[in-house]
Amino acid sequence: MAAQPGESASTVLVCGEVRTCLLPTTQALDRRGAAQLLRLRADMYVRVSERPIMHVLSPETLTGVDCRLPASDGSRTRAVGTVIGRAALTEGRLLQTTSYFGLPAVGPDTRRPWGQYLVRPGIVEPFGTLPRKATAAGVLQGARRGELDTGTIAEGLAAQLCRHELLDRRAPFASAPTRLRWVALRTGGDKPAALTNFTLAENGLRTVKLRLPPDVPASAAAGLCEDLALHDWLLTHVQRMLDDHPFDRADDSRSLAALRPAVTHLLHLWMPRAHVDGALAHLWDTLEAAPGFTRQWQNLVQRIRDQLTLLDLAQCRRAASSKGCEE
Repeated sequence: MAAQPGESASTVLVCGEVRTCLLPTTQALDRRGAAQLLRLRADMYVRVSERPIMHVLSPETLTGVDCRLPASDGSRTRAVGTVIGRAALTEGRLLQTTSYFGLPAVGPDTRRPWGQYLVRPGIVEPFGTLPRKATAAGVLQGARRGELDTGTIAEGLAAQLCRHELLDRRAPFASAPTRLRWVALRTGGDKPAALTNFTLAENGLRTVKLRLPPDVPASAAAGLCEDLALHDWLLTHVQRMLDDHPFDRADDSRSLAALRPAVTHLLHLWMPRAHVDGALAHLWDTLEAAPGFTRQWQNLVQRIRDQLTLLDLAQCRRAASSKGCEE
């Protein structure tokens, strides 16, 4: 019987990468436009959810790979199989592309016919025994030349979508993409799922380490990491807007222009766990405890509100002063 995408029974390690960026178009896409953008396969439907926030998920695609696995210890394990790719669009504005795959503990010593890999989508088989910990560490460090690179697959999908004819390629404000690289080690026995590490690295890179029970599909881990990446992108860019454009009492029009993109396009997108599998939704609690994602967000939102209040007061004072002078 063919395995289903994300089937976890035979995997001991799941790896992936998420690219998050602002969709390069002036107006956010509506439901129909989003579904048209993400129709990556003609034989499968795009999934659309409108509550509590519009979230559109593409069908999954497969990329065949035959290359070495990344490894922190320098081992050169060849692996063959397929990597799953998919895309998601939140509120017609934030685009995410993801690629991920699972690895079994042991693979064959020789290469199988391609048909045998295709019936196990999202599974990449090592030749011989998988150096699990070294591979997990190598994925988080980043693939070297000739090694399996999920980031390249996700980036290629993002580039393809950003060239779509629906888009006018005029983003409403300046932004930068972020990358979230993740690994999930399968647990044994009754050990629960856990988020064991979340790291902010340089150049827009974040890394995540998970523990994943054997009955939780790889697609659920991918969905969790997409949710983490989305909210990290929001935090990063709203923080950057405030830092790059401090309140200017002498030029309130400039300050207002700097805050407008956050208020118009971003503040309403904060909705952690809205589209996370129930088996992993509790892992958000780890990030809420430390570093406190929602506390940081609420602080940023309050700063924006305070600045808007100051701008409003300044305008009222000028209006009153102007009226007094006329009298």
